[in-house]
Amino acid sequence: MSMLTHRLERPIHSADEATILGTLATTAGRFCLQLFAILSTGSVLTLLIALKTAAHLWRFHP
Repeated sequence: MSMLTHRLERPIHSADEATILGTLATTAGRFCLQLFAILSTGSVLTLLIALKTAAHLWRFHP
C-alpha cells in the first residue's frame, strides 16, 4: 500500500524544488540586470548622439 501513496507522503515543497526556484530567481534577476544595463547604455549613446548633433547644428548652421 505504501507504494501507491508514496507521492502523497512527500512534502509539497521539497529541497529540490526550492533549489530549482532559487536558481530560476537568480537567473531572472541576472537577466533583468543585464537588460537594464543594455537599456541604460543605449540611452547614454542616444544622448551623446543628440548632443553632438545639436552642437554641430549650432556651430555650422548659417
